[in-house]
Amino acid sequence: MFTGIVQGAGTIIDINKNNSVLTLNIKVPQPIAKKLTIGDSLAVDGVCLTVTSISDVNVSFDVVNETQNRTIISNYNKNSVINLETSLEFGQQVGGHLVSGHVQALGTIKEVEINGDTKNILFEIPDDCCKYIFEKGYIAINGCSLTIGKVIKNTFYVHLIPETLRATNLDNLIYGDTVNLELDQNTITIVDTTERMLSNKV
Repeated sequence: MFTGIVQGAGTIIDINKNNSVLTLNIKVPQPIAKKLTIGDSLAVDGVCLTVTSISDVNVSFDVVNETQNRTIISNYNKNSVINLETSLEFGQQVGGHLVSGHVQALGTIKEVEINGDTKNILFEIPDDCCKYIFEKGYIAINGCSLTIGKVIKNTFYVHLIPETLRATNLDNLIYGDTVNLELDQNTITIVDTTERMLSNKV
C-alpha cells in the first residue's frame, strides 16, 4: 500500500525488452535508494513494481505484458521523469489517501490552464469509470493523491498547487498526454455495493 504522496522523481536510464518482459532501469534519489532492498515494492507513476536489482542509485524492475498494456509504462523513453513512492510503513502518516498501486484506467489530458503559480487540468476518462468520480472525491494520478474538482460527463478537473507541481511530474503534462489512474477503493466499494443492493430489490 501507498499514501499517494510522491517522495521524489526518478529518471529512466535504460529500457530493455526481452520477449514479454520489459526491464526498467531507473535512477532514483539517494534517500529512496537507501530504503530499498531486492523484493521491495516501489510505486512508479502509481504502478506497484518489485525491485529486482540495486546498484547505488540505479534500481531495476521487471514489467510483464499485462502491466505494460494497462499503464503508461509502454510510453516510457530514456530520460522520462517519473513519480516515486516507497511502500507504506506501520505507523506512517497517511498524508494523501490509501493507494494500492493497481492502475485501473488511463486518462487523457484535454486541457491545461495555467493560473499564476497553479494549474487546472482537465482529464478525460473511460465511460466505465465515470460512476466512481465525484467532486471532492479522491483519485491517484501517476501515483499522486489528488482531490477531484468539477465533473463534466466523462471529464473532471484537478487543481494543482505549486508544491504538487514542484514535487511531481504533473507539471510536465500537456494536451493529449496519458496518465495512470487509480480510483478510490472506498468509492468503488460503496458504489458497487449500492448498485448490487438496489438490483436485488427490483
